[in-house]
This record gives sequence, structure tokens and C-alpha cells, in this order.
Amino acid sequence: MADPALPPRPPLTSPRLWPAWFGYAGMCVAAALPWGLQRWLGAGVGALALRVAGERRRAALVNLALCFPELDDAARARLLRDSFRDLGIGLFEFARAWWGSAAPMRRTVRIEGLEHLRALQAQGRGVLMVSGHFLTLEMCGRLLCDHVPLAGMYRRHRNPVMEWAVKRGRLRYARAMFTNDDLRAAMRHLKQGGFLWYAPDQDMRGKDTVFAPFFGVPAATITATHQFARVAGCAVVPFFHRRDGADYVLRIAPPLEDFPSKDATADSARVNAAIEAMVREAPSQYLWIHRRFKRRPPGLASPYRRDDGPAPRDS
Repeated sequence: MADPALPPRPPLTSPRLWPAWFGYAGMCVAAALPWGLQRWLGAGVGALALRVAGERRRAALVNLALCFPELDDAARARLLRDSFRDLGIGLFEFARAWWGSAAPMRRTVRIEGLEHLRALQAQGRGVLMVSGHFLTLEMCGRLLCDHVPLAGMYRRHRNPVMEWAVKRGRLRYARAMFTNDDLRAAMRHLKQGGFLWYAPDQDMRGKDTVFAPFFGVPAATITATHQFARVAGCAVVPFFHRRDGADYVLRIAPPLEDFPSKDATADSARVNAAIEAMVREAPSQYLWIHRRFKRRPPGLASPYRRDDGPAPRDS
């Protein structure tokens, strides 16, 4: 298991790190604001981002066109606006989860399916909790840590100040944190009966991937969920979470049956289907600005190229 001790603080003296320290201080202040004010400010930040973040706005539009072809342009535009509003609110949720108080959220959280985790915990079996990159993921992960000893996986930050600050914040509630290139430690944690939260829904270049459908569109999908289950013998449990007005709803689904199979592509398609179901429950709270379909099967161009409009739905 990874050492849960706090990481060493990076040096304060390097001028190149000063902006990051000021940014961290500002986020700590934002994390302490009243939750109602955070939501109001977050909605404003999201509206501003919608206007100025041209490339990310375009990526989100392409993603929505691919994933929701049944929506007309007006409905898709509303979903885009809602997604940027939730993106802005999510920034404050991240800061509060890492460095603030979760007390307001604990008063309104609803959790379903904890009995599945309790049963697996009683068996001493490791649990890989699979979710997606939702804007509520940090706060809902913190709320779940009130009930189970949950560890997490994350991508290391390039800036040493943010790496220290975010890891320090997460270790206030998480059992351990593993970087996504520290698979041996994560595997050992699962073999020892640990719980591990994991989000395999982004295009991770350089990793073992297959093309599996996501909203019916071929998406480069890492096979790590299949590999974790095959090597560690852990259960794979879909973790649904969303914000519903002022409430937080956490739902733990039953473990995937007959998982893993011998087919990594089929298993990856099952994981994508579970994440798709999560997205459909709270579509505006998903991170649509990520270019999920940038890598394509041979013969298909990236739909994010400037000379292309939103790509037609793949058959």
C-alpha cells in the first residue's frame, strides 16, 4: 500500500513556483466560502468560461453531437450551457473537497447500495470502484470515504505545488493515493482487500487500449479495468454519483457479474456502457470538454479538426 503520510512540501524559494503558491492560497480562500455563494460564483465562472474557452467549447459541442444525435441544436445548446455552469460549480466543489469542509454536503447526501460494499468487505475481497470524470467526483469521493476506506488513482500534476497541495488535500480523507503509473502498488492494495476508486473514461495515450463503443461511437479505451480484475481478483463495482439540486446522490451498483472474461475488448465495452449509464443520469455534470474521441479507428479522422464540423455518428 502507498504510504498515506503527507507528501513533502516543495520549496518556497523558486520564483517560478510563486504563481502556483498564490493560486493555491486563492483556492483555499474559495474553499472556505459559504456553499450557496460558491454555487452562485461557480455558475458565473462557468458562464464566463463558455464565452472565452473557445477550443474547449468546440470540443464539448463535438462530443455532444456525437453522443446525443437525437437532440436538436437548441437542446444541445442548453446542455452545453448547463455543462459549463456545472463546470464552474465543480471547480468550487473540487476546492472544498480538497481543502474545505464537507459538512453542508453531509447533511444532504443520500447513499444507496452500501450493502454491496459491506458484503465484499466482509469477504476480504478487493473492490475496484469504477466511475467517470464527473464534476462531482472529488466531493462524492470524499463523502463515500465517510463509510468505506477508499483509495484513489490520479494523474500526477506537472506543477510540484499543485501536486503537493492536491495530494495533501486528498489524503485528508482517502486511505491512499496512487499515481496512474504506479500500477504495482495499486494492484497490491486490491490484492490485500482494499477499495480503489478509478475512472477509465479518458483517452490515455501510451496505455494499452482497445476501441470500444461509448454512446455507440468507437472510443479508445484503456483495458486496465480488465487487467486489474484479472490479476488482483477484485470485484468491479460501478459507482454512480451526481448532484441533485442541493443534494448529493451516491449509488453503488452490484458488482459486475462474470467479470473479467477472457476478452479485454468485451470487458472494456461493459465498463463504457456502465459509465454511459452514469452520464445519462446527469449529463450536464460530465466533463464534456475532454476530447474523448480524438483517437479513431483506422480510416476515421479526428472529429475535432477545425476543417471538420461535428462528425456524423459512426455506424
